[in-house]
Amino acid sequence: MAIKHDWTKEEILDIYNKPFMELLYEAATIHRQHHDPNTVQVSTLLSIKTGGCPEDCGYCPQAARYHTDLEGNDLMSVNQVKAQALRAKASGSSRVCMGAAWRNVKDGEEFDNVLEMVRTINKLDMEVCCTLGMLTENQAQRLAEAGLYAYNHNLDSSEEYYKEVISTRGYQDRLDTIGNVRKTNVTVCSGGIIGMGESEADRAGMLVALSTLNPQPESVPINALVPVEGTPLEEQNPVPIWDMIRMVATTRIVMPETQVRLSAGRTQMSREGQAMCFFAGANSIFAGDKLLTTPNPDVNEDMEMFKMLGLNPQKAFVKKAQPESVDAENSKYQAQGEKPRWSRPEHKIERNLGAQKKAKTKA
Repeated sequence: MAIKHDWTKEEILDIYNKPFMELLYEAATIHRQHHDPNTVQVSTLLSIKTGGCPEDCGYCPQAARYHTDLEGNDLMSVNQVKAQALRAKASGSSRVCMGAAWRNVKDGEEFDNVLEMVRTINKLDMEVCCTLGMLTENQAQRLAEAGLYAYNHNLDSSEEYYKEVISTRGYQDRLDTIGNVRKTNVTVCSGGIIGMGESEADRAGMLVALSTLNPQPESVPINALVPVEGTPLEEQNPVPIWDMIRMVATTRIVMPETQVRLSAGRTQMSREGQAMCFFAGANSIFAGDKLLTTPNPDVNEDMEMFKMLGLNPQKAFVKKAQPESVDAENSKYQAQGEKPRWSRPEHKIERNLGAQKKAKTKA
């Protein structure tokens, strides 16, 4: 099926507000057409530079202007990052996401160190993702040359509601950074946060902005706001689990090939709630006791949940569940001591349409 890139807000709202069981069934059906429903990627999010950010994002305790008692730190060393990555890999993570509390990347020694971190983790045969703020085209290219697999730059909300949460960076600034990443072979990770006081129409508006990108983002994190004392959004009520499930299901339907990442806010969710999110199409979580600065379930708890649900951690460099013909081709490469074709830069954004056609012909 061709990917639809002209979703309207009204169409997405109609999906979001379907009777719950119908929505769940449709999302689960689409999920199984494009992904292995029993495979979920485990990623580790590492704050390599914490606090002191000049932005005013209303949800973020890292903004220097808010009094959140956050303990900041300077940029970590390459060796520190490598040690954390090795721990993450040993715990089952196939992806390391490095976040720095910067408004935008500045060329110089710190960026050079980040590039070395990317090279170092890449050598561990793990996917490397970064979220560093705004990027120029040249900086995106340098990250790509270092071996970056994905760049995260969230839209956060709809363009209309965005202005209620952030004033120091415009919506178009975020789209421009995504555009600069798209000029390289780095995949795009972009999603948002629900529970910031936005309307259902705003949630749909965010999905319009993401789904009309061509190609659509390879990863879309769906975060539930974790209110932090000292931030403007500290008194927001927790997001109901039903809203999270609806958001995950709608995202899956609108962006069928995307990895939908169940991100911040999992400490507030029961295992049953998370299981329904997986059923609705979420196929990635972040492991570790913190997501940058907010609480997250312990990795051992997550592995217990995986065992209970019969879920398997996704291996690195697998964009999505693939037909048997592609698995056979990847096995051939691995037998020759090479990385699978989907881990190679020239194939990271390629869709496996040819293999799917062959599989249908054989059937």
